[in-house]
Amino acid sequence: MKELRIRLLAGVFVVAGVLSWAGARLWNSIGTLPSVPLAAPIVLAVIAVVLLATALSLRARLKAQRERQPDAKGVDPMMAARAVVFGHASALVAALVSGMYGGTGVFLLESLEIPARRDQAIYAGFAVAAGIGVIAAALFLEHVCKLPEDDENDDAGAAPTV
Repeated sequence: MKELRIRLLAGVFVVAGVLSWAGARLWNSIGTLPSVPLAAPIVLAVIAVVLLATALSLRARLKAQRERQPDAKGVDPMMAARAVVFGHASALVAALVSGMYGGTGVFLLESLEIPARRDQAIYAGFAVAAGIGVIAAALFLEHVCKLPEDDENDDAGAAPTV
């Protein structure tokens, strides 16, 4: 499985943000604007916490297994693979959703004097921050589940340093 690339996630974020900003301008010209739900940052934050808890749990179990502690629980390779896939999917969706809320939030910055729009801009900002938290937790989970042999394989194609 390939590692998550920050450039890919940033690209998804930017494209979604630009499209969302343009869509918000178009939708506003019709007369209304879809709202940013209060649940958006909450759901993203919950996903970030689940990813972080999974990463910390796996890291502790892998450390105990490496140190050959007598009561150490092993880590099922399929469970670790599923966790990494969940992290990848969560990071990609979080980049997309954060970009959408970011674009809408940037549009809403033009009308902060209206209380309802100001609240929507705040919710959008929190959703972007929570989405970044999901991405960070997913990258940490991927780092925790990376096999030591992966490092050796990455260096195998590189030119030897003198």
